[in-house]
Amino acid sequence: MLDFSFATSSEIVRELGRRLRAQRLASLMTQQELASRAGVALGSVKTLESTGRTTLETFVRVAQALSLVSELADILALKPQTSIAAMERAERATRQRAPRRLAKAR
Repeated sequence: MLDFSFATSSEIVRELGRRLRAQRLASLMTQQELASRAGVALGSVKTLESTGRTTLETFVRVAQALSLVSELADILALKPQTSIAAMERAERATRQRAPRRLAKAR
């Protein structure tokens, strides 16, 4: 399996095309059937599966036709960005000192 962390953009799109092809085959669907269900041209499906190159809309339509929409939900979801300074501030904010003992009245 391709490690996306070290892959080039060309390698990633080719791998995505391969994965969509594998999903189509696992669904026992022909390229023509997938194209029809996705509402795209047969050539678009062939190009997507062989090279990974396509429009974002075609990619999403094919994913929908293969019932893979839930797989897309976390793509590019906003991840919390935390700096070291923010983590230190949060740590200090949670620390509490022991309560001071009241001085006895003399």
